[in-house]
Amino acid sequence: MSSSSDNPFVRFTAFWWALGVFMLFGVILLAIKLFSGSGDRPNPLEEAAAAKRYETRAAVEAAQKAAFAYKEVEKGKVVQVPPHDVFPLVGQGLLAEKPVAVAKPEQIVPGSDRQLAAANEPKVDVAAVDALTPAADAPIDPALLEAGKAQFMGGGTCFVCHGPTGEGGPIGPTLAGSEWVTGPVSNLIRIQLRGLEGPIQLKGATYTPPAPMAALAHQTDEQIAAVLTYIRNSFGNKASAVLPEQVKMLRSEVGKPMLKEADLIKP
Repeated sequence: MSSSSDNPFVRFTAFWWALGVFMLFGVILLAIKLFSGSGDRPNPLEEAAAAKRYETRAAVEAAQKAAFAYKEVEKGKVVQVPPHDVFPLVGQGLLAEKPVAVAKPEQIVPGSDRQLAAANEPKVDVAAVDALTPAADAPIDPALLEAGKAQFMGGGTCFVCHGPTGEGGPIGPTLAGSEWVTGPVSNLIRIQLRGLEGPIQLKGATYTPPAPMAALAHQTDEQIAAVLTYIRNSFGNKASAVLPEQVKMLRSEVGKPMLKEADLIKP
């Protein structure tokens, strides 16, 4: 009995199957070569994919050219000149300007004549400020507390150092249960306006901040009163509200050197 490999029909079929496979493989290679390009011939597939990019680039360049071009919006008035013309003009203008002193007191430069003068000004009667403090059990407007919370969490960024729940952290001391928070109102206002440096006794221990607290005198009287009212009635604290009038009475503190514990009223 002969094996199947000796069968002429089987051999004939296998030959043509092999030939067909080789031809198919050749066709695939030819197609790849045609569509991928070679040498200096561009790649059709890449050209098709890049067409949209070229179109977008042309649109962007046209828009930039139109935006930077000279435009006469009315007779004799030309606007939107090219940047290469604007920059020298702006530079010349800045060089020609003479600097002037900043009039806003909350922007006093440390070491300036204004700060030195502020340091020699008479002390404010903090007792008169604290005398205006409402009673501890006086009702507080919920809208005032909400405004203070917004200032604490956003506008004043107080939470960055003191924590969102007043727990304190590596940079700022705790506000929760702090005798300084619920103590004399004038302490808190003056700290806001002048800043605070050095160690301070807090809840029976000495707290030494890694960096002093910067003055936050850029806030309005209302903002300072709101945020101080909020911390005095949050994180387990309960104390009276702070009035904008009290903050206003202490505005002359702005520009004076940073406070130390010895400058404050013991709570």
